[in-house]
Amino acid sequence: MVFLSVSLLAACSQFGTPPPSPSQLPAIFGIQPASYADLTDWQRDDHAEAFGVFLYSCQKIVRQPSGRRLGKDGLAGTIAHWRQICEAGWRLGPGLQQDSAKRFFEHWFTPYRLADNENPQGLFTGYYEPELRGSRVRSARYNVPLYRRPPELITVDLGRFSSEMKGRQIAGKVQRGVLAPFDDRASIAQGSLAGRDLELLWVDDPIDAFFLQIQGSGRVVMDSGELVRVGYAARNGHAYFAIGRDLVKAGNLTKENVSLQSIRAWLKAHPGQADQLMNKNRSYIFFREIKGASANTGPIGAQGIPLTPLRSLAIDRKYLPLGAPLWLETTDPLRPHVPLRRLVIAQDTGGAITGPVRGDLFWGAGTHAARAAGQMKQPGRLHVLLPRSLAKDLSH
Repeated sequence: MVFLSVSLLAACSQFGTPPPSPSQLPAIFGIQPASYADLTDWQRDDHAEAFGVFLYSCQKIVRQPSGRRLGKDGLAGTIAHWRQICEAGWRLGPGLQQDSAKRFFEHWFTPYRLADNENPQGLFTGYYEPELRGSRVRSARYNVPLYRRPPELITVDLGRFSSEMKGRQIAGKVQRGVLAPFDDRASIAQGSLAGRDLELLWVDDPIDAFFLQIQGSGRVVMDSGELVRVGYAARNGHAYFAIGRDLVKAGNLTKENVSLQSIRAWLKAHPGQADQLMNKNRSYIFFREIKGASANTGPIGAQGIPLTPLRSLAIDRKYLPLGAPLWLETTDPLRPHVPLRRLVIAQDTGGAITGPVRGDLFWGAGTHAARAAGQMKQPGRLHVLLPRSLAKDLSH
C-alpha cells in the first residue's frame, strides 16, 4: 500500500463510494476503553502469527526518536512506550507459541473501541499484489510505461506546518516560486513525461497498469523470465477518484456488483471509452524497483517492511500510528456469512483510507487474493491495542 503506500501502497483498491472524509465531519474521532472479552473470537485467533508480524513493525518503531508522539493528539503515547514493548517481544523471540503470544498482547496492551462520529461501524476494503507482464525495453507489445518519480515532483507533509493537518500531504511542482499542481493522469498518458528517461519498465496493458497504480505495488514478469517487484515511489498529488462510482451512476454497473473484476471487465469490453474513464482518476502513481525482492516476500508497505497477507492493514495515519495492533471484526467478501475476525497490524496507508474506522486489508498475491480484494466492501468494527502504561492518561 506503500501503497500508497500507497504504497502506496499504499494506493489501494477503493472502487465504490468512499466514506465522508474527516474534513467533512468535525470531531469524528472516538475512542473508548474495552476489554478482551469485548473482542469477538479473540481466543480463536492465531496470535503467534500476528506476534511475528508485529515484531517486523518493531524494527521501524524503535528507530524513531523516543519522544515522538503517535496517533491523533498523541493518544497512542510516545515511541518510548512502544520501544519497551518491542524489546520485551524480541526477548521472547519470533518462534513464540500461540498461548504465549496471546498472553504477550494481553499483558502489554489494552484494547480500545474506535468510533467515527460516535458510530463504531466502518468500511473495510481489500487490496492485493497484481502481476503484470513487462520488459525493460519498449517494443510493439510492451509500450505502456511505468514511470519513476520525476525529480521536480515535490511532496509536502502538511503536518509539519499545522498539527491539525497531521498525516496529510500535498504534492506538486514549483513554477515561478509557487507550488503548482503536477501533471494529471491524462497529461501523463498523452506524453508529458515522455523522452526524459523516466521509464522504469514497460508493460503490455494500460488497464493492468491502471490497476497496478490503484494497488500501489506489484510484480512484473519480464520477457526475459526475470521477476521484478515494483513499489510505490510517489503520487502526483491529485485526488483519487473511484471510477466505479461513475459506472454505477451511468447504470453500467450496480452498487451490488461493482468490484475490481466487474470494472476491469467493463474497461476491456469498451476500449473506446476506457482511457476517458480511467483519466477521470487524475491521481497517478510513480514506482521504484524493489531490489532483492523475491516471490516469497510481500510488497513493501508505508512502514517500509514487507506486508503479510491477512495480517497487514492500511489505515489513516491521522488517527492511528503505523505498527499498532488492531482487532478487526468484519466478514469474508467471498462468503459474506462467514466472520473475518483477526489481529492485524497497521503497516500501510492509502489515498482513499480516511477516518478512524476505515481499513484496507492486504490479501497477498494470486487469483484468490485478487477476487477477495476486488470484492471486499464489508462493514466492520475496529479496536486498537494501546500500551497499558497509557491507560491512566486515556481514562481522563
